[in-house]
Amino acid sequence: MYIGLLGNKENPDMVQRKLSFYEKYIKRSIDFCGAVAALAVMAVPMAITAVAVRVKLGKPVLYSAVRIGMGEKPFRMYKFRSMTNEKDENGKLLPDAERMTRFGNFLRSTSLDELPELFSILKGDMAFIGPRPMPVSYLPYISEEESIRHTCRGGMSGLAQVNGRTNITWDQKFAYDVEYVENMSFKQDLKLFFTTIKKVFERDDVGVPDKGFNVDLFSIREKQREI
Repeated sequence: MYIGLLGNKENPDMVQRKLSFYEKYIKRSIDFCGAVAALAVMAVPMAITAVAVRVKLGKPVLYSAVRIGMGEKPFRMYKFRSMTNEKDENGKLLPDAERMTRFGNFLRSTSLDELPELFSILKGDMAFIGPRPMPVSYLPYISEEESIRHTCRGGMSGLAQVNGRTNITWDQKFAYDVEYVENMSFKQDLKLFFTTIKKVFERDDVGVPDKGFNVDLFSIREKQREI
């Protein structure tokens, strides 16, 4: 459970909570060693994927975006690009669904597009398991209770991702994130890790563009503020 405010100079309003022994002394070491091992094993597949993205989709090979990190500190997250850069007559990018190609769907359904995030884990910006890092622009729309999700590193996968991902509401996603953080343990992380692998192999609930990703959250939270 979170227990008040962090009260530090960087973010005086940041929620604070007590860390378990696992999270404080073990989790980061597992993530670091796991990222090193994964990068060694996946070096060739990543190189092949990079070449394929360059041939199929052109430049840039990587997609990057600024996300909310632990302590609400922004960081830049990288993925293999899975959509074209097609624009309308006004120079604005077309909707995600229209820019998604067959090859892009393959990258997402196999989660190959997520592999560059291993470098974020190595650096310490992310973990294998945790709440999915969100765009910085979402920060004003996250409640104080939900902001507990930012007291730990965001993950490549998490409780919300194995329980519906883009097929559940924002309130459900945040509820899963809060539940994960408040019950963080090695047993839970291990279960979520293997459940994620199972879903990747089954291509279950992955690779689907999150239509209206920004609009849905913003519009819902704006309406809640008006009530």
